[in-house]
Amino acid sequence: MEGWFYRAVVDAATTMLTEPFVNDYMRANIWHLRGRDADLLVDTGMGICPLAPEIDTPPGKPLIVVATHIHLDHVGSLHEFADPAGPARSAAAFATMPDAATYADEFRTMEAPVSRPPHAGWSAADYRITPAPLTRTLDEGDTIDLGDRLFTVLCLPGHSPDSIGLLDEKDGLFFSGDAIYDDTLLDDLPDSDREAYRRTMARLTDLPIRIGHGGHGPSFDEARMRAITRGYLDRSETR
Repeated sequence: MEGWFYRAVVDAATTMLTEPFVNDYMRANIWHLRGRDADLLVDTGMGICPLAPEIDTPPGKPLIVVATHIHLDHVGSLHEFADPAGPARSAAAFATMPDAATYADEFRTMEAPVSRPPHAGWSAADYRITPAPLTRTLDEGDTIDLGDRLFTVLCLPGHSPDSIGLLDEKDGLFFSGDAIYDDTLLDDLPDSDREAYRRTMARLTDLPIRIGHGGHGPSFDEARMRAITRGYLDRSETR
């Protein structure tokens, strides 16, 4: 469908895509970063319309595709790419994409899942996520090399048990998935763990970054990230 994705140029190397007609609860950020030797795609949206044609990596240049966790709004189009990577913690589930891991069933039963259907006859009740067996599993300390950038994998559980982030320690560029973003954080899902989330937030409070690109909401700098982490930690103490 023409116009299903919204595209925003962040800087010379970075483009953000979103699906503007998806219910805002499940409207995630998709990040395309151009590297010297390879490009990086972080998360793949809902998969309602094909994402791969929207990614303008030159023919022959490697595209490294990483899912930050297995929830539906981050893995819907993962199967479209040849070599998907994702967290080792949930590797087995990527091969089948069960509702228990992705929460796809929540989208099928939402009152208003989209504000505009992608095509005539489309129904959320038919929504399914195509399995995407991982060709590379990622764990704490693993690296992703784009030639001019090297990202380190951070395991950041809490929102989900498998949440990971990618940090360029030299430049301070941080792709945080749903571990942290500048919007309402979710820690009450069936697979959320608030104690683990507190540990993740404490870790992020001390993490030096230049800019963070989250799974939802606007990008944030280090000061804003610390305000988010401290706010979460303060609120959780009163529960």
